[in-house]
Amino acid sequence: MRVLILNADYSRFLTWLYGRHPSLATASYADQMNARNASLFGVNDFYSRNFRALGHEAKEIHVNNAWLQSAWAREHGITWDAPKSSDVSRKDRLPGWLQRTIAPMKPMLRPLARRIGLSPRLDQQLERVLLAQIEDYRPDLILNQDVFYVTPNLVERIKAISGSKVIGQVGIEPSRGENWRVYDLMLSQLPRVVAMFTAAGVRARVSHLAFEPDILQQLPPATALDIDVSFVGSVSEDHRERIALLEFVAERFDLKLWGNIPSSLPAASPLRRCFQEEVWGSDMYQVLMRSRITLNSHIDIAGSEAGNMRLFEATGVGTFLLTDFKRNLHTLLEPDRDVAVWHSPGDCAAAIDRYLRNDGERKAIAATGQQTTLARHNYRARVREILDFIA
Repeated sequence: MRVLILNADYSRFLTWLYGRHPSLATASYADQMNARNASLFGVNDFYSRNFRALGHEAKEIHVNNAWLQSAWAREHGITWDAPKSSDVSRKDRLPGWLQRTIAPMKPMLRPLARRIGLSPRLDQQLERVLLAQIEDYRPDLILNQDVFYVTPNLVERIKAISGSKVIGQVGIEPSRGENWRVYDLMLSQLPRVVAMFTAAGVRARVSHLAFEPDILQQLPPATALDIDVSFVGSVSEDHRERIALLEFVAERFDLKLWGNIPSSLPAASPLRRCFQEEVWGSDMYQVLMRSRITLNSHIDIAGSEAGNMRLFEATGVGTFLLTDFKRNLHTLLEPDRDVAVWHSPGDCAAAIDRYLRNDGERKAIAATGQQTTLARHNYRARVREILDFIA
């Protein structure tokens, strides 16, 4: 079977990647893809390499990377105008108070936001190249991991030219008013989202995120544990509970924050003094490996369900993870054996104090957490699940 994985990258990551390699923007498609994969950011090529390991042809396309897509266009005789921004969203221009106000209403507002340019979308040129790539590759199966850039309307056009089965994967509540029935199957790590699709007559299954064990061979050796408490990830208007937790911890411990500081964060927030920088891929994993304790707090819309990427990234590299309690957490990682759990900011602070004082207990939990993730939550297992779903 021929499999194509569609993905999109954060515009800030693309700015970092191409700023780090100034000549990369004019390099060949293959060289740009190799540099992208060498970063180890996100799901990288982890799905495609495991489809190939199981006997299938597979590759990925990063649909919003204008530099990468323009290289493919040039190499296939397709006219390409001067590269444009990889993200046309104007969300960050909104006042902070407005961003915080509209955050809970995003699923209902996304279709309108897309029409007026406040939500990421592909321009006509990027859509045209993507359709040409699909027509050239002729996949039997497409796994679309960004259902916001690659909209249901675009999926309809893709199916018309390719005849492919299309699976969508989404980790947050989907936009309202879209024709999700165009997908043959929808995947999500959140059972609540799966239930929403099912109620709408869309075939859906739970499929969790994962860690790629090969990463451990590509990272430099672990250094000393010189960070007491870290958080690595996004801080935005969609993470109010996360912000409350991190601010509580920042006032009591030497918290270091790697990620982003949004314009909506008040100037008086203690998180501003904790901020280090943004780190991506390999650099992010190295921060985790330097941390005695790293924190996790799910996005607000996750509700009572666990399943974000940080669960597997942190435990996968052997870092002690202190995560928020969720009712299904034990089905993924066992509390007090694989990870430690907090129920409230005060509870989290008490756990930090306890585990900073007890190296042996902390290291034992980190070790068993890594063993569980490497054995159960790897991309080979996830790909096998997907193949079973479509069998």
